[in-house]
Amino acid sequence: MEWLERMNRAIDYIEANLTGEIELSGVARTACCSTYQFQRMFSFITDVTLAEYIRRRRLTLAALELRHGGVAKVIDVALKYGYESPVSFARAFHAMHGITPAMARQDGIALKAYPRLSFLITIKGAEAMNYRIETKESFEVFGIEGIFRTDGGGESPQTPAKLWEQSHANGDVKQLEARAGDLPSFVSQLLLPVQAVCSYRKTGPDTFPYMLCAFKDEGSDTDGYTTVTIPAHTWAIFPSEPHPWDQFGETIENLYRRFYTEWLPTTGYEQVDGVEFEMYGTKDGLNYIELWFAVRKV
Repeated sequence: MEWLERMNRAIDYIEANLTGEIELSGVARTACCSTYQFQRMFSFITDVTLAEYIRRRRLTLAALELRHGGVAKVIDVALKYGYESPVSFARAFHAMHGITPAMARQDGIALKAYPRLSFLITIKGAEAMNYRIETKESFEVFGIEGIFRTDGGGESPQTPAKLWEQSHANGDVKQLEARAGDLPSFVSQLLLPVQAVCSYRKTGPDTFPYMLCAFKDEGSDTDGYTTVTIPAHTWAIFPSEPHPWDQFGETIENLYRRFYTEWLPTTGYEQVDGVEFEMYGTKDGLNYIELWFAVRKV
């Protein structure tokens, strides 16, 4: 399938550049998606971040080179696999292998190896995955926008989760709720006034936008907020079962994981520029989530 081919081409790109600089934007281009979108897909599918996978592969190859490479100096191997000094290389090497780089040359020494990944479709359990496909005309949202780096760095707040935490603590979420107006008729009336939208515009090769948002209508007060027009899209919408608050993290992560690992590779759809909504609501006195992914048929 085309989706699997793209992901495997991205792995080919990574493997070909393990001894050089790996630009995340280059990896993402190979997979025909944004940097943020690729890193999210990768981590949900593999249970490891892209940066950690690259680190493991480099240290795997470095150990093999030290063990079988004859007279290769530790400093040369360190530089070859992207470490600026023998100290930083030795620290990373010990964290993974449990020994120093020099000890890797000894006969009988135990080393760890992480093989290259390949993406395949696997047969899983027969648990149903509820979703619906809906086409929506263009609409507007407004709210509190943050621009985040894909590596989590930069100025505070550094992640969307921290933006939520900060905005709840200082009353910004309550204020946005008061400015929101009514929910539009094309969304579930189970939803709360404030939602979140991600990757709705281009911000740079290694950044993405994330907004705590409300739908704009005639009764909305948007003064002081960022307003964004969401173009007409076809949306794949994945609702959760009602759940208590202490199961929120597990529930939303499971929805994302199943979208990337079960639905997207097998349905003939692809995600459009990574655009997605996290819709929050209440149902039967419990929490409720809908994930909206902009998609198109391929």
